[in-house]
Amino acid sequence: MTLKATPLNAVHRAAGAKMVDFGGWDMPVNYGSQIEEHHAVRTDVGMFDVSHMCVVDLEGANVRAFLRGLLANNVDKLVVPGKALYSCMLKPEGGVIDDLIVYFFSETWFRLVVNAGTAEKDIAWMQAQNAATGAGLTITQRRDGADAMALIAVQGPHARAKVWQVLPTTEAASKEMKPFNAVIVKDTAFGEVMVARTGYTGEDGFEIAFPASQAAALWNALAAAGVKPAGLGARDTLRLEAGMNLYGQDMDESVNPLDAGLAWTIDLVSERDFVGKAALQAQGQNAQFVGLILREKGGILRAHQKVVVAGTEATGEITSGTFSPTMQQAIALARVPMGVNVGDTVHVEIRDKRLAATVVKLPFVRNGKILVA
Repeated sequence: MTLKATPLNAVHRAAGAKMVDFGGWDMPVNYGSQIEEHHAVRTDVGMFDVSHMCVVDLEGANVRAFLRGLLANNVDKLVVPGKALYSCMLKPEGGVIDDLIVYFFSETWFRLVVNAGTAEKDIAWMQAQNAATGAGLTITQRRDGADAMALIAVQGPHARAKVWQVLPTTEAASKEMKPFNAVIVKDTAFGEVMVARTGYTGEDGFEIAFPASQAAALWNALAAAGVKPAGLGARDTLRLEAGMNLYGQDMDESVNPLDAGLAWTIDLVSERDFVGKAALQAQGQNAQFVGLILREKGGILRAHQKVVVAGTEATGEITSGTFSPTMQQAIALARVPMGVNVGDTVHVEIRDKRLAATVVKLPFVRNGKILVA
């Protein structure tokens, strides 16, 4: 099978990146030391090629009403142009088709950024719903073709200053911008760019969407300004420390989002109906999503390991696990039975052992600070 390539593929290879198959995409896992890349984002600034993700523009007179019924979070919260919202898109049975960010730019234009591996099914689902509801929208993917966009995430405590150094015409529009907002700036040296104060690392920074034809030029300019390239390995340890879900691991079409720690993204309060609402109301929450810190030596925490609740027959499961470079401890995200409390000790089955772990409230790390003991 031929792997898909982002517009930055040649740049990664020229930099000596270790490339891997990531859901059918040829992507850099690291450029040397994954640990150094991780620490660069926590303490200074790093950047990720996220052009495998897909920008989708939805345009038309009925776009707000359409998204009101499509997404589990409520787009009526979006009233200021540029405001963004994290949401799930659900199946009628309540499982998660994808998690995404939706940006509001006008009453006739909203923009979504969806996950790489789900983009085709996401767009097919949106097109089917568009037809079924008679919304009459134009739905345009911006990952391929003449209007293709690249995406670079610049993250870390010095991220915004470095972006302004390379994209000085974006500073005035984005300097006072709060998290989960975006602005479109037309007059940059790299064409029209969308600068969003969002990210997947638990650090401040921007995610930048811009013409794919300018991908290598902007990446190289950021690198020349001192922004350290980082690969998928550091991206995973950073997002896990930040307690952020990964689609396909922490949730998917078989998982009720209430059981995946995503209740805060589900609007069950308003009278608004949306796809999957009735199923969630009927199912309710049947598990809880927590952090674990391994307290005994002898193993590393990995997805699918069984979590045993002390004194009961009840079990849960680790959904994502790693060794935290910031904390220097083995950590995990896990789905566990209701009634397990923060501070409880549980046991994780690792090979033929049961090792003690402490239940903690997520996130583990945010803005460079360790938040759990």
